[in-house]
Amino acid sequence: MSRTVRTVLLYLALSLIALTTILPFLWMVLASFKPLEEVEQLNPFPTVWHPENYRKVFEQIPFARYYFNSLFVAAWVTFLTCLTSAMAGFAFARLRWPFRDGVFRLYLATMMIPGVVTMIPNYTLMVWLHLLDSYTGLIVPAAFSAFGTFLLRQFMLTIPPALDEAAAMDGASPWQVFWEVILPLARPGLITLAIFTFMGNYGSFFWPLILIKSEHLRTLPIGMLFFDTNYGRQTNLIMAASVMNIIPLILLFVVSQRFLVRGIQLGAVKG
Repeated sequence: MSRTVRTVLLYLALSLIALTTILPFLWMVLASFKPLEEVEQLNPFPTVWHPENYRKVFEQIPFARYYFNSLFVAAWVTFLTCLTSAMAGFAFARLRWPFRDGVFRLYLATMMIPGVVTMIPNYTLMVWLHLLDSYTGLIVPAAFSAFGTFLLRQFMLTIPPALDEAAAMDGASPWQVFWEVILPLARPGLITLAIFTFMGNYGSFFWPLILIKSEHLRTLPIGMLFFDTNYGRQTNLIMAASVMNIIPLILLFVVSQRFLVRGIQLGAVKG
């Protein structure tokens, strides 16, 4: 088999996989323009297009408020996670202190604990701190990440130690080395972690569901439950809200995909 034929077959296989992957998204977009009675029909295209479904979403729920809450919480969680993970990654990768590697392995072991297991202790802690039904309660428990620490530690290990030594000889403190030398060089890793963190928290469901009671603090995944009640499911409006919900994620991925690939590649070079 010639190289040209293999290349053509490879592209055909990749195109088929891409088409299979994008079909649910296309169905969601098309269903968002259908009347409710046509959503379950096999015909993928609506007989009559109903763009007013998007307007009805804003009329039936405070969608803009939920949108803001999701973006606000995800943005703060992303910022704090990148900051805490960068500081911890620097301590594990560049500083020398007793039992450093053992503590790092113990910290990594927490990644094997399912989030459902820690949800009740976290909720109890939020009750004790009087942070129920608040932005702070949504943000603080998610602001620390063992995965983020691991990712940035691996990335910082690829930075030559000579830079630290040169900065120390010039009189730089460990904080100055971290903030002015290591952190700028770790930008691809930080961007990678920011993308993962934002995407993971923007669509968070269970934690806001058990923590938030006030309507004005609900995030989008919780607010969209309004369209699925005991009186019926408004699938067309759920699809319209979902399309608007994923727009920030698509834009984020398109803008930052080259940083994402580079950060993953560089972070996996050294163990």
